[in-house]
Amino acid sequence: MVNYKDLGLVNTKEMFKDAMAGNYAIGAFNFNNMEQMQSIVAAAVECKSPVILQVSAGARNYASSTLLRYMAQGAVEYAKELGCAVPIVLHLDHGNSFELCKSCIDSGFSSVMIDGSHLPYDENVALTRQVVEYAHAHDVTVEGELGVLAGVEDDVVAEQSHYTRPEEVIDFVTKTGVDSLAISIGTSHGAVKFTPAQCTRDENGILIPPPLRFDILKEIEEKLPGFPIVLHGSSSVPQNYVAQINHYGGQLKDAVGIPEEQLSRASKSAVCKINIDSDGRLAMTAAVRQVIMEKPAEFDPRKYLGPAREELKKLYMHKITNVLGSANSVKCD
Repeated sequence: MVNYKDLGLVNTKEMFKDAMAGNYAIGAFNFNNMEQMQSIVAAAVECKSPVILQVSAGARNYASSTLLRYMAQGAVEYAKELGCAVPIVLHLDHGNSFELCKSCIDSGFSSVMIDGSHLPYDENVALTRQVVEYAHAHDVTVEGELGVLAGVEDDVVAEQSHYTRPEEVIDFVTKTGVDSLAISIGTSHGAVKFTPAQCTRDENGILIPPPLRFDILKEIEEKLPGFPIVLHGSSSVPQNYVAQINHYGGQLKDAVGIPEEQLSRASKSAVCKINIDSDGRLAMTAAVRQVIMEKPAEFDPRKYLGPAREELKKLYMHKITNVLGSANSVKCD
């Protein structure tokens, strides 16, 4: 068994406490490979922000659990090398079983999410409690979920969303002992979060998605004062990346995300963690497509992954500074 502290990682306890006190949210950025990890850490260091390295079950299988452990340890050392030992969490995104969560905890993850939101309520409570008991015995923090987000992302598939019921949150948190709670207030997974029929159009014909249900968030905050809340499916799907991908041969249709001003508003509430995955995929794909199309003779992966890494860093710095508000919350020696 590997203890996350031996890797230099932290859990989310103090991180979320500081976020609530500072009225900001922490970015949970998904990664699958070295370039993505480098860009996340470099952005966090340059912005002096804590960060959550987030891994789905699919990403863990892709990268291998052994390599991930050393990549996380390398991320901590890389941050020091860049000049600021920002707090770093290694978090399992959408764990769907006790066995998977246990395996991640045993291999050095400092935080796990157990997603039983698709189960009947009592089964969700029981599964979440089982994970919490094991995780807390190893000082690992746990995120649970109430409500269902629609969309497709890695192994997460749901055709319809179900908003979180505020009347359930006190009972769920009390019975499970979770450290944070992911809720459903209108975000969704993937790059195509809404159909055109669900959106309105502005004077330029740009699709405008329906607003997040801040009324539900407010009611949950009132029932769980001071408790950390998490938003999944919170990519904004920058249209410049969509256009760039399509210009260089892609076929992204009607990709619409969550407006950044709504995420910025949420970050000033009890929302301490905001998950962003699709935006990173779009930025990386746009940069890679451009190099490959403009330089068809190029076959050195560094020549297209390098620009992709720089574009990712730029994206994450923007999110940290202008959307989440967590920049300059870490004091560097």
